Amino acid sequence: MDAAGTPDGVSLPVVPCVGAIVHDAAGRLLLIRRGREPHRGRWSLPGGRVEAGESPEQAVEREVREETGLSVLAGAPVGRVRIQGDGVVYDVVDLACTLVTPGEVPVAGDDAADVQFADAAVLAALDCTPLLVETLRGWGLLPG
Repeated sequence: MDAAGTPDGVSLPVVPCVGAIVHDAAGRLLLIRRGREPHRGRWSLPGGRVEAGESPEQAVEREVREETGLSVLAGAPVGRVRIQGDGVVYDVVDLACTLVTPGEVPVAGDDAADVQFADAAVLAALDCTPLLVETLRGWGLLPG
């Protein structure tokens, strides 16, 4: 595979993206059910594309607000994944985020069809995007 994660040296455009790792006071993980492709209907982390002129921290704070109505403060990056999409490679930096107002209830917005804080039992029953649970397990970030 080449630097863009494609076979045979074929280079695809790379799209910078962010994802938010947000745990509530009970240790549950914030998840959205995707309302659009790719992976419409499956559960994933809130996040999306970094817009021109934005830092990853600004992008993740904006995306969480748009998709869940919650305000967060972006922290350090916790990992990076590259996802090949339709003619592009999404380069996703996942950042640890802290809720500005603990206890606030998330509300689905933007391209999120639903939103919830999930504990380990709930997460195990959800239809998640490919490799989400395995990646979070590898990073030690599964919900408590």
